[in-house]
Amino acid sequence: MSESEFIERSDAALARLEAALESCGADVDFELKDGGVLELEFGNGTKIIVNRHAAAREIWVAAKSGGYHYRWDGARWADTRGGEELFAALSRHVSAQSGEAVTLT
Repeated sequence: MSESEFIERSDAALARLEAALESCGADVDFELKDGGVLELEFGNGTKIIVNRHAAAREIWVAAKSGGYHYRWDGARWADTRGGEELFAALSRHVSAQSGEAVTLT
């Protein structure tokens, strides 16, 4: 995948994540910063950082439970270690850190 394709796909994923966070009802503040960095902050002071990493062509997630890398597999953003889909994983991380059941689609 070229860098421009990666930026287009990762920007679309970040925009989709913003929309999902807006509609999920969880108590989470978030801000998309320059360079493709989405910072989520929860009422308990914990954070999740989602950012694109152009050199690796991956989306990286830093959550309380650890760090994760997601690579486009032709159909979805999949975890490079376990294969979990990005939005399924983020649903789990946001639920854990917010204390609320959250499904991000």
